[in-house]
Amino acid sequence: MKGLPVSFGAPRPERADAARNRVHLLATARQMLAEAGPDQLTMDALAERSGLGKGTVFRRFGTRAGIFQALLDEIERGLQEEVLSGPPPLGPGAPPIDRLVAYGRARVRLLIENTEIFRCALDGRQPVPSSPQTPASQMHIRMLLRQVSLDGADLDLLAIQLTAALDGPLLLYLSSDALASAGPQIEKSLGAAWQDLIERVCRT
Repeated sequence: MKGLPVSFGAPRPERADAARNRVHLLATARQMLAEAGPDQLTMDALAERSGLGKGTVFRRFGTRAGIFQALLDEIERGLQEEVLSGPPPLGPGAPPIDRLVAYGRARVRLLIENTEIFRCALDGRQPVPSSPQTPASQMHIRMLLRQVSLDGADLDLLAIQLTAALDGPLLLYLSSDALASAGPQIEKSLGAAWQDLIERVCRT
């Protein structure tokens, strides 16, 4: 999706004034989200609250979904840093199957904690209604699958299917009410289901 990284790594450099506007707009968006929830966070409302022109907001985000995508970009970077340099099993140093399980559990937790932001970040103009961070997840999952040495498996397609199993069902099939009523148990259940899936797929 436009405006989001497709791989783990540092963001591209930007002009100083653009960087200041980005920091200010995202801080304002986070404050509005905390105060009034996602429904009140619109392009016009953000422009008015931030004191910046509507043109600046539209150039930065493009659409309302773009605001939430930018917020997710910040949230995702914390997970990316853990994947790149955090302790195992999420970070380097653990066997690939253990890392796959840990990544899925961490991503389930992140999705549950930010479900409404993820939902608002979905852009209906996109041909595939998937998570904004699908490319990064897919790349990481494929890398770990390659280390498992699954002879004869189409790793590209398998990575796509596993990525969809992480993001798609939670975002598109589980309602906010269902997540709320299930309580903390939903994270445990989804994490266990992911672990079972990985262990079955990677059985040699």
